[in-house]
Amino acid sequence: MRILVLNWRDLSHPAAGGAEVYTEQVLRRWARAGHEVTLFASSVDGKPAAEIVDGYRVVRAGNRFTVYREARRWWDRYGRGRFDVVVDETNTVPFLAHEWVDDGARTIALVHQTCEEIWHHNAPPLAAHLGRYRLEPEWLRRLGGAPILAVSDSTRDALARFGARDVTVVPEGYEPPADLPAVAKEDRPTAVFCGRMVSYKRPWDVLRAVELARREIPGLRLWMIGGGPLLDKLRAAAPPGVEFLGRVSERVKHDRMARAHVHLSTSVREGWGLVVTEAAALGTPTIAYDVPGLRDSTRAAGGVVVPPEPQALARWLCELLPARMAEPFAPVPYGGAHGWDDVAATLLTAVELHARTPDRRSHEDQLRGADVPLGPDAGRVPGVAA
Repeated sequence: MRILVLNWRDLSHPAAGGAEVYTEQVLRRWARAGHEVTLFASSVDGKPAAEIVDGYRVVRAGNRFTVYREARRWWDRYGRGRFDVVVDETNTVPFLAHEWVDDGARTIALVHQTCEEIWHHNAPPLAAHLGRYRLEPEWLRRLGGAPILAVSDSTRDALARFGARDVTVVPEGYEPPADLPAVAKEDRPTAVFCGRMVSYKRPWDVLRAVELARREIPGLRLWMIGGGPLLDKLRAAAPPGVEFLGRVSERVKHDRMARAHVHLSTSVREGWGLVVTEAAALGTPTIAYDVPGLRDSTRAAGGVVVPPEPQALARWLCELLPARMAEPFAPVPYGGAHGWDDVAATLLTAVELHARTPDRRSHEDQLRGADVPLGPDAGRVPGVAA
């Protein structure tokens, strides 16, 4: 097939995250299987307007705010008549491709998470109120006019609250490190937090929970991994036993995760919670807040979800950590997620079923029983240089 994917970032963007890893892992496999794949994303300093990456084409134009307009302009000049399917990968703001793709190509959205409460952590009060209660509900209401793929039950349920009716859940993926760290657990009770030091990850809650838990586990130690704007303030206010590592290499991150007894995760919401998956693959269970996304990844990884408050986190830390010291947690294959080959094949099956189905009813039952091959060779996309 000829597939166009729209995402405001590609993996080379400084703000790239888990959604962009997901995109890259899937698209490289589609291209390797012989499909013609193009990713349209915003411009990145030092990167060309178009290039081939792992067999698929990346086209870049616009910035965080104008990429949506530039995508439609590019479609009008070069895209119309060139694709079978357009995938609208939504990171808060959808491209709403189903409203302007007008040449018979099918459109389908891919949503990792809704924003909702995160608005109040990432924007000034007035903008946050406008975004949460006016803009996002309107965007998602309009997005519900097209079929949607969601990466968790939580995201599906959130989309349903905004009126989406045709939502299919597809798996999240993970590729464990080639060489898993062969390290022993710490002799001292140790918890680890890994994430950006930003408001919506709620690192302050982690510090408070550890402070409370140390009343019962005096030797408790916490490793805080990650950089971000709150790092200095958190470091200055940290209780005893807390070590801040800042932003570290993957090797150091995996080493610390593997040596800790428990991983803590306290975000306001996530699409899935990839760090939970990473920890489980390394033999470290998670205690997470019972919020969208985290509940999906944590339960899949054999962890525990608790009410979103430091007191509950501290109670479970006191109960679970000694048990994990006495009986280590066995690594979970793929951390409770799926291998990327499975993810790419399942996602492609959903896309192909939609491309071949004339109506817009739900494809979830078809997807479960489908056995669709990855497909034939296809040519390059005209209109942009390699």
